[in-house]
Amino acid sequence: MSEHASPLAVLGDVDAGGQNVHVAALAMALAKLGHEVVVHTRRDSADLPDTVAMAPGVVVDHVAAGPARPLPKDELVDHMPCFGAELGRRWADAPPDVVHAHFWMSGMASLPVCRTLGIPFVQTFHALGTVKRRHQGAADTSPPQRLEVEATLACAADRIVATCSDEVFELKRMGANGRRTVVVPCGVNLTRFTPDGPVAPRPPGVHRLLSVGRLVERKGVGEVIAALAEVPGAELLVAGGPDRARLAGDPEAARLAALAADHGVADRVQFLGRVGRDDLPALLRSADAVVCVPWYEPFGIVPLEAMACGVPVVAASVGGLIDSVVDDVTGIHVPPRDHAALVGALGHLLGDEALRRRLGAGGVRRAQTRFGWARVARSTAQVYEDLLAAAPARRGAKARR
Repeated sequence: MSEHASPLAVLGDVDAGGQNVHVAALAMALAKLGHEVVVHTRRDSADLPDTVAMAPGVVVDHVAAGPARPLPKDELVDHMPCFGAELGRRWADAPPDVVHAHFWMSGMASLPVCRTLGIPFVQTFHALGTVKRRHQGAADTSPPQRLEVEATLACAADRIVATCSDEVFELKRMGANGRRTVVVPCGVNLTRFTPDGPVAPRPPGVHRLLSVGRLVERKGVGEVIAALAEVPGAELLVAGGPDRARLAGDPEAARLAALAADHGVADRVQFLGRVGRDDLPALLRSADAVVCVPWYEPFGIVPLEAMACGVPVVAASVGGLIDSVVDDVTGIHVPPRDHAALVGALGHLLGDEALRRRLGAGGVRRAQTRFGWARVARSTAQVYEDLLAAAPARRGAKARR
């Protein structure tokens, strides 16, 4: 279940990012282990076929729920009862062995159906409303019922697959049972993201910093631009958002461009727009450092992709980045929204080539040993298998009651 994040989506827009990558890669890796996977996502175009064979063993099912056109993620909540009702009709005669909901609205739609039909239910949140509200305050546009629904899911799910240890503490505060919560990280495509391969061209004699991700304020690109003013001899490439030809109409791109001008670094900042997945490894390899300093981050796939390419990461010490990026082993941690610390870390890293090589090599080792999708899929499948093994005993206990 991935109601807004289709595994077939083009990445880079406001509501298309890490969850899309996660769902697509996990589905394909599970299929390689011999499982049959159906990804249910909301139909956002009348031209979409009912189903798409994404890969051997993986089918994407487009569910009619609301108008068949793109809608902002926060406007989808009113269509989740319709989404759930449609799933109920599809699953009544052929229920799946297990349902894994990605994001809170997927859980909102599918949990009632799972309870009615007796289907084991697994929840991955990818982001928690409590954390978003804490960091964004009045700027948080989440639907008002999000916190209540997430608390219900945290208590009712048969298993919760959290993506980092920091999330486990948040879930416990929401009432989740720690014995039913398992940490399984996001992964990285170790075939695509490697230290060897083409390198994007870059000007000589200039250090290159790279930021990759959706163009939303909480990703911290503005903090990197502000720091660049105190890091001479470096350029910053910003990859993400709409296609380059449409960047002028993107509000966040315009805000960041104005910020660069205000800090006197407009000539050292390039906005690339959307960069295709096939082109991203070469771009990563061309960087001296990848900078990921969001205000908060449930996990973050970009640091793993950078590490797999042998590029050190300057990362905010938040959420999943605490687990994935190891300070002084694969990168450098800085406190979120700490200008002086970010300037210091960038200056230290760019001024020490031997340090960059050491951290880059450490990143490759860590990515290859811990974060390959095959390993992530095996860990996820084990959650399913443990849950299914316990299901007969749980049903027997209910019958006795």
